[in-house]
Amino acid sequence: MAVPAETIDREVEARIKKLSRTVRLPGFRPGKVPVKLVAQQYGPQVRSEVIGDAVQKAFEDAVRAQNLRVAGYPRIEPKDGGESQLAFSATFEIYPEIKLGDLGAAKIEQPTTTVGDAEVDKTIEILRKQRVEFEEASRPAQAGDRVTADYLGRIAGEEFAGGKGSDAALILGEGRMLPDFESGITGMAAGTTRTFPVNFPGDYGAQELAGKSASFEATVKKVEAPKLPELDAEFAKSLGVEDGDLTKMRAEIKANVEREVKKRIEGETKQKVMQALIDSTPIELPKSLIEAEIERLLQQARADLEGRGIKMDQMPLKPELFEPQARRRVALGLIVGELVKAHGLVATPEQVRARVDEFAQTYEHPLEVVTWFYSEPQRLAEFEGLAIEANVVKWILEHAKVENKTVTFDELMGGKAA
Repeated sequence: MAVPAETIDREVEARIKKLSRTVRLPGFRPGKVPVKLVAQQYGPQVRSEVIGDAVQKAFEDAVRAQNLRVAGYPRIEPKDGGESQLAFSATFEIYPEIKLGDLGAAKIEQPTTTVGDAEVDKTIEILRKQRVEFEEASRPAQAGDRVTADYLGRIAGEEFAGGKGSDAALILGEGRMLPDFESGITGMAAGTTRTFPVNFPGDYGAQELAGKSASFEATVKKVEAPKLPELDAEFAKSLGVEDGDLTKMRAEIKANVEREVKKRIEGETKQKVMQALIDSTPIELPKSLIEAEIERLLQQARADLEGRGIKMDQMPLKPELFEPQARRRVALGLIVGELVKAHGLVATPEQVRARVDEFAQTYEHPLEVVTWFYSEPQRLAEFEGLAIEANVVKWILEHAKVENKTVTFDELMGGKAA
């Protein structure tokens, strides 16, 4: 590709003349600065801008003429074009031609479950445990108790980092400490001391302790028994049921659980649908798009860790860790985009509104939430994307072989429905 030198010179001259009408230089009134002086002062900068604009336009014209879709950013390098023209070469990747695969042979298992009284009861018990209070007990510690203790661990008679605690509180059975440690504490009463062995597993996080055996000495200072709130009007009020009606509370809990179950099923189904889409449509991914997505994921991970107070110099992130996820996201973006275009799966205003309404129901004043989103149209972009995804999932489920798979409530909510 090349741009005539005459074109460059003409544009440089025009821009300098235009600049001379507004530029300010000491000793000259605005608009009275000599063109020669402006050229001396700003000529190199103007020429650089003109060349950049000309090269960009020539590149865009060439790409448009050949009907190419550029992926990422081109690498532009100058070439010898003589005195009469500015020549350059551009190296770039293009979006691949996507041939959508046949989804008729794809098998997709769609999880199903029911929400009945048993599931509501389980949820209520979870809500009660979240509001548990502890009161001091005079008996030995047992599962569910909160124990406050001092402890000191030794390996081969020597203390080790992380093996000492003072006034440490743990709830027996939560699994926050090693099983051997919890077993050693269980059965101890306040004011007693015990020495017991603790075996660190081979895959323990601290490599210097993995697979080793330690001896711990622990002194229990306090044992507190859990006290769950009564299932009464006060409990219902704590969940936002103003009049304390237990029947109304159960109905609201059931509606919330059904909403969460629906969300989990949609998530599980979407994951399987998208995998079927990738499996049925092999595609060669542009390296530049993968690199850009890796960088985006890296920045996202850094921001998340820094938000938790983790300094990045203490935990450097390797780009290759994000490559599988980046490849999947890029592939899905390209394939889904082609599917939407090929079958007209764009989101309708009604579908977007339904998504907004559904989201708003999780707030105390849904209408205010809806009004807030619609006051700035750009806020609806996420919901439009969700509606498009739903259209894609629906279309694929209509064309693939779908089998309903009954799963238990616990399996679905525990993420083990796959």
